[in-house]
Amino acid sequence: MNLAYIPSPSTGVIHLGPIPLRGYAFCIIIGVFVAVWLGNKRWIARGGKPGTVADIAVWAVPFGLVGGRLYHVITDYQLYFGEGRNWVDAFKIWEGGLGIWGAIALGAVGAWIGCRLRGIPLPAWADALAPGIALAQACGRWGNWFNQELYGRATDLPWAVEISDGPNRVAGTYHPTFLYESLWCLGVAALVIWADRRFKLGHGRAFALYVAAYCVGRGWIEYMRVDEAHHILGVRLNVWTSIVVFILAVVYLVLSAKLRPGREEVVEPDRGPAASDPATKDEADGETKDEPKDGAAEAKDSGDGESEPKTDAEAASAEATEDAGTADAEAPKTAKKL
Repeated sequence: MNLAYIPSPSTGVIHLGPIPLRGYAFCIIIGVFVAVWLGNKRWIARGGKPGTVADIAVWAVPFGLVGGRLYHVITDYQLYFGEGRNWVDAFKIWEGGLGIWGAIALGAVGAWIGCRLRGIPLPAWADALAPGIALAQACGRWGNWFNQELYGRATDLPWAVEISDGPNRVAGTYHPTFLYESLWCLGVAALVIWADRRFKLGHGRAFALYVAAYCVGRGWIEYMRVDEAHHILGVRLNVWTSIVVFILAVVYLVLSAKLRPGREEVVEPDRGPAASDPATKDEADGETKDEPKDGAAEAKDSGDGESEPKTDAEAASAEATEDAGTADAEAPKTAKKL
């Protein structure tokens, strides 16, 4: 008899009047806010502007949710399209089922679109958000606890999670793999923050470190799970995915460090009025160019003596001077004739 264990909620939904509050969705929402909050702080520290991370997250989060759901439905299609299944359930995201691999892949597409619109390099944005994504996963994994899913093998350890009878599950105490992954993600976030401060990671290397570190933990945690999954050569599909993605992340780390060492000096271009508004820019340039031109015109007008009318005295003086000059010029000619 197991005297110590982690109890599971009797239900994953709390009704606030007619409004259902689902624990799974609540955990995901908390994770998104944490990721954006930390990403914004790191982005500002890198020289970016406040609010940019949230603006790009508006693109990344919806794409990520769709990608995560697509990956889950495709890799576990038998849950929705098998005999006796209802394909409409594939759209019931609140019942659980998001694949992190699809969420990151399609979320990156959304982030790329947002970065392009803002003129921001995607790798720099990903570096700022990397530890926040790990924290978001740490929060989101508790949604599996609310739904009593993704647990491991049976165990009588004091930290085992209690699972009740239900569809596709048998009552008992099991390894809380959701808790293992949540704690692992906290460690990954701490590792990325430390390494980024210590080595000044840039050009997407902080994000690659997050991916590689997460894959290491996901591999051994996935191996402990007992939920239904596809196998290749006797190994769960997500274990193979972890291995492949880990190798790609490490290769990127090595090649990026050689080809683009150091960190980006500018992560967000200046988008002030002088830089973005052509009319303002032309006005500023016109003032700079017109000023010497007006000065030169004034000097020319003064030199030609045609800008102001002359008085009678000044005219007489100028005429006498001109006559004297004419007389001096004709004097040599008269002497020569004599």
